[in-house]
Amino acid sequence: MKDLLLYLTTNFVKNPKNVQVEEKVGASGEINLELSVHPDDMGLVIGKGGKVIKSLRNILRTKAILEGRRVNLVLTEQN
Repeated sequence: MKDLLLYLTTNFVKNPKNVQVEEKVGASGEINLELSVHPDDMGLVIGKGGKVIKSLRNILRTKAILEGRRVNLVLTEQN
């Protein structure tokens, strides 16, 4: 799941070296992903009206359903 998110985001941001993904597995088996990007890339990752981040969440959710799991994606800004 982490590799998929890294692949998707590093291909369209301006600073791909600053993309970081932290993956944690919760007690009930859900996957919590924290995507951290450069401040200049926040607008690209969110997209107009949140369309890009929604699409990323849908792609991850589809993969999680195929694996029989749940996934949450949180976007954070690097300092």
